[in-house]
Amino acid sequence: MAESVVAPRPGTAEGLRSYVRLAWTWCRALAQYPVSLALLTAAQAAAMAAELSAVMFAFGHAGRLAGFGVAEAVLVYGLAALAFSLADFLLGSVERLGEHIRKGSFDAMLIRPVSPLIQLATDEFSPRRLGKVVPSAAALCWALTALDIDWTVQRVLMLPVLIASATVICCSIWVTGACIQFFIIDARQVANSVTYGGQALTEYPLAVYGRAVATAATFTVPLAFVSWQPALFLLGLPDPLGLPAWLRYAPPAVAVLMWAAAAAVWRTGLRHYRSTGS
Repeated sequence: MAESVVAPRPGTAEGLRSYVRLAWTWCRALAQYPVSLALLTAAQAAAMAAELSAVMFAFGHAGRLAGFGVAEAVLVYGLAALAFSLADFLLGSVERLGEHIRKGSFDAMLIRPVSPLIQLATDEFSPRRLGKVVPSAAALCWALTALDIDWTVQRVLMLPVLIASATVICCSIWVTGACIQFFIIDARQVANSVTYGGQALTEYPLAVYGRAVATAATFTVPLAFVSWQPALFLLGLPDPLGLPAWLRYAPPAVAVLMWAAAAAVWRTGLRHYRSTGS
């Protein structure tokens, strides 16, 4: 689509207000069907409970895997599940980009005075996704209280920073994966293999996969900074795979770099996008 017909975009503050307004509009619409919303939310929570049960069963049955027991494994799971659940809650709808391109509705988003990324993220926004966020947060809270963590001032201050950084990394992966659909419209499943596949990978301590996988998840697709390195930082443990200790302090920097990369990929996708003509 020619740049001349694309509406000017508002600033960051106005963009956030637009996001909240659009998301709230969808929430009000879905609130007209409270029973359906409650059942869908419960289904999301049950799915997360099943994933957590699998982690607890594996480590409970084995005793310890790669030096990690049940509580440590739940800590890793909680960090990963919370970050990916928050990313899904905030930006999960961007994975439907290819569908909008096929229907021609993405063209309409481009001429509105709101960022198309915000419109994609809030399209069919649903509070049922809190069914993933709440159990994940509960699992993380349980692990933090069950483990004998030395709560220094540094760890207390870093905990929300690590969670926020992990969420930004997951959001960046979601946006980058969705941008594949600018070039291959039917590539949603490819993107899902990175997002949901990445979540499945990070829900277990990377030490159980071996050094090769951990190295790839650190320096290729930096999923290690979602849960593995933050867990090592909170537990005060050396990396059993021998990776540098300074990596556990890197999640904030990785989050900034990942978001900048995702923004660049998004802009590149927009520049290469051609209208469907519908």
